[in-house]
Amino acid sequence: MERLQKVIAASGIASRRKAEEMIQQGRVKVNGQTVKEMGVKVSTQDRIEVDGHEINKEEKVYYLLNKPKRTICSVSDDKERDTVVDIIDCKERIFPVGRLDYETTGLLLLTNDGEFANGLMHPRNHIRKTYEVAVKGVLTDGMCALLEKGIELEDGKTLPAEVFVLQRSEKKNKTVLQITIQEGRNRQVRRMMEFFNCEVTRLNRIQYAFLDLGNLRQGQYRKLRMFEVRKLMSIVNKNDQSLTDR
Repeated sequence: MERLQKVIAASGIASRRKAEEMIQQGRVKVNGQTVKEMGVKVSTQDRIEVDGHEINKEEKVYYLLNKPKRTICSVSDDKERDTVVDIIDCKERIFPVGRLDYETTGLLLLTNDGEFANGLMHPRNHIRKTYEVAVKGVLTDGMCALLEKGIELEDGKTLPAEVFVLQRSEKKNKTVLQITIQEGRNRQVRRMMEFFNCEVTRLNRIQYAFLDLGNLRQGQYRKLRMFEVRKLMSIVNKNDQSLTDR
């Protein structure tokens, strides 16, 4: 059994002090009954509502992982391959925010906060994602210009990308570039390279919104700091508000 305000705070809705204010204001119900007094204790079996919405009793957690190769962006795999969830040592039931394919490495977020994840993954929010990609083939300036304008794939034209060439060698038949996209289509960067008949030999996501990998090596992870979580949420909320204002 735990005090009601502690459980509310652990759900991520508010601080414990704010939770106490909510209780005093009659905004909290336990098993359908409004609770206004302090000191009430609840168990995991109790149904707790704040402003009419049932809270998630599991503490919300947010992780940044440097995904290694040959791991699946899933909570389980019927072929018994390693998943990104297996890497992170936590008791909460986390899941990846979006996907990186089996051979792709780099920055991946994981959480148990569905609202947070859905907001980041929603196509309308155009979260910027930067990749370092090496291809077999020579991407010319003209091809890069086309990527910056958007190219036609089988599922529609891509949004304009930002492209910066790091290395180009006709002798080695190789190009290395950084590309920033605003969408999350399946295998999008690989398909953009295939459009120019270039085979991806290495694909690594190095940035997601304002987040980067820092000193994390492949397979390492860290918890997001709360100011980072709030900043990500503010990006989503800002885009939601702009749509409402139209």
